[in-house]
Amino acid sequence: MKKYCSLAILGLLLLAACENAATDNTGNTDNTANNTRNDSAAAFDLSKARAAIENDNAKFMEEARRGDSNALAAHYASDGWLMFNNAEPFKGKDIVSAWGSAIRMGMKDLKITTQDVVGSAEVLAETGTYEMIGANNKTIDKGKYVVVWKPENGTWKIYRDIGNSSMPMKKP
Repeated sequence: MKKYCSLAILGLLLLAACENAATDNTGNTDNTANNTRNDSAAAFDLSKARAAIENDNAKFMEEARRGDSNALAAHYASDGWLMFNNAEPFKGKDIVSAWGSAIRMGMKDLKITTQDVVGSAEVLAETGTYEMIGANNKTIDKGKYVVVWKPENGTWKIYRDIGNSSMPMKKP
C-alpha cells in the first residue's frame, strides 16, 4: 500500500512540474495571447495616463465654474455611475441632472486634487480630494474620492465616481 501511495504522490509531483513548465506565471498556456498582453502593457505609460486625467480634471473644474452640467456629464463613460453621499447612484442621462442639482444648490467652484493614479491600459483608479465652493468663497463640502477610469472611443472616461464628505454630519 505504501508503495502505491508513494507512486501516486510522485506522479502528482511530476504532473504539477510539467504543468508549471508549460504555463507562464499568469497560468496562461497561449503564448500569443501572453505576448500581446505584454506588448500592450509595455506600450502603456502610467505617467501619460495620469497627465491625461489631470488635464481632464482641469477641464472638469472649469466646466463646474461655468455651471455647465452637460459638459460635466460628458466626462462619464456611456455606462458610468456618479455616486454622491446620501443618494442612489446616478447613471447615464441622470448624471446631467445630478450635477445640475449641485450647481442649483450653490456650487460655484470645484477644486479637485489628484493624490494617486494606478492601473493599466484597461482601467485606472484615481484617488484624491475635492472641495465644493459656494457663494462668497464658502466651502459647501470637502472630502475624498475614488474615480475609476476606462478607455472609451480613444479617450479616458469616468466609469465610476464616488466621493465621501470629510465634513462633520449636521445635527438633525
